[in-house]
Amino acid sequence: MIGLFAVSPPARRSAADLAARLGPNAVVADGPVGPAVRRLWDHLDAAVFFQPTGAVVRLVGPLLRDERTDPDVVCVDDRFAVALTGDGTLAERIADAFGGTPVVTEGAGTNPLDELADMLDATVDGDLAACGAAIGHGAPVRLANPHGFPLPALPANLSPDVERPQWTVVVDDRRPAEREDRTVRIIPRTLVVGVGSTSGVPRTAVTEAIARLDRENGLDPRAIRAIASVDRKAGEAGIVEAVQDLGFWHSTDGGDELPLLTYSAADLAGVDVPHPSEAVRAETGTPSVAEASALRAAADLGYGAPVTLVAPKISGRGVTVAAARIRPRGRLAVVGIGPGAADLRTPRADAELRRASVVVGPRPHVDRVRHLLRVGTEVRTAAADPAAEAVALAREGRAVALVGPGDAAAGPALQRAGVDIEVVGVPGVTAALAASALLGAPLGQDHALIGLAEHAPWDVVERRVRAAADADLVVCLHDARPERLGRALEILAERRPATTPVGAVRHATRTDQRAWCAAIADFDPAQVDPDTTVVVGSSRSTVVGQRMVTPHQHHWLGSAPGW
Repeated sequence: MIGLFAVSPPARRSAADLAARLGPNAVVADGPVGPAVRRLWDHLDAAVFFQPTGAVVRLVGPLLRDERTDPDVVCVDDRFAVALTGDGTLAERIADAFGGTPVVTEGAGTNPLDELADMLDATVDGDLAACGAAIGHGAPVRLANPHGFPLPALPANLSPDVERPQWTVVVDDRRPAEREDRTVRIIPRTLVVGVGSTSGVPRTAVTEAIARLDRENGLDPRAIRAIASVDRKAGEAGIVEAVQDLGFWHSTDGGDELPLLTYSAADLAGVDVPHPSEAVRAETGTPSVAEASALRAAADLGYGAPVTLVAPKISGRGVTVAAARIRPRGRLAVVGIGPGAADLRTPRADAELRRASVVVGPRPHVDRVRHLLRVGTEVRTAAADPAAEAVALAREGRAVALVGPGDAAAGPALQRAGVDIEVVGVPGVTAALAASALLGAPLGQDHALIGLAEHAPWDVVERRVRAAADADLVVCLHDARPERLGRALEILAERRPATTPVGAVRHATRTDQRAWCAAIADFDPAQVDPDTTVVVGSSRSTVVGQRMVTPHQHHWLGSAPGW
């Protein structure tokens, strides 16, 4: 939520106008500013003040705790939007809304290159601070991204098309032929090195062979993500020590991601390589170790991403090495933003929204998080099928976030997304969970979630409702229309006492939230619309202190009825 605070009537009118531009997540606070700020502080993503900065500093100073969780604070007048805390994104957006000037100090903002390196899990080479400062001051900076990594929205002056750049930023896993002045290199970990060796090979021979990948192929060793080999080399001291020298660790405990990955000879024999060797097959049981293990491990770590052998095998002093690249794909993050309250949205959701260069979703959902987006992020809210549009954009190589409440957007997106794009799921608090918490604890035992949308064939819906009724499950009904809800309640009432509680929550955790409860015999479906979640208790659900509760009931083996 964005809270807007103003004292005078003219300032309150300006605040109301700005709130309309910022979207439904922006609220003009009522009453005296001090008490309102203290009351709302823990629920705010951002606080916008139509007051002098000195007064605001004295007001919010005692409330600030942690820069990672504190809301952004912006002071606004008729000319400037001043960022007191946060990265300056909201100040820039506000200034753009009313034609003013954003004031963002270096302390208030963050270095976009730092964030970019974090997003790509990359190493940085070069004067990051000086280049970041140049970007912040509007200097032209050229961006080179030869492999096409999906990048977030970036400042307009950091672009492939700038003229007469003062700096250059290169996103690549290769070293330049010559060192370039005023250049920052961002080095993602895209490379997997395969190693084969004779028994007893010294550590120095392995490290020298890996260094040749740099000298002869221009591959930066800081881009190495893992080392791979055949399983019989898992305990080869020279390889293990070389891995440790490169900054990796070695484990044989079966972890999911090991910097030293090993495969059986049979697994490696099935990998198509350009330079098989019958001599190697006779020795190890596979015609290739270095090339095959590099390709196989890259495929495993890339989860379906395209893999290319970028350095065929190099041999020397009893060691053979090769390198494969995990090529970047377009990226789709399916982001559940929760039912409404800002503090029920996860930090990971916020991070994925800032990582996206384009955000797709229904306008009401996008408007709730618009203030979190980077300046320059493209927003698409008009698509009839947001999931299809998001997948199509990701296939173009872009970084896309598809937003929706809970996890509802994941299914339609994943039905269309193949291995040609990277997909990341960010779970959100569902409307069912939010409604349950507001009603009490109705979902404390087994329950069913059933949709009543008009497009669902009624005969299918009815079978599901009857099955849940027969099983005496708590039933959570969403997309409810009065007619369909009434028919569903009639079916459930056939198997439930007339006193069974039915709870309903509309716009859970939002400012216009409404929650109510009635016995199933008295519940009025006419009060419900598709924005309402309805929870029907089981035969054991009850109301305790005006809260719905479904008691726990455990049957130990041999004591349950019928045993």
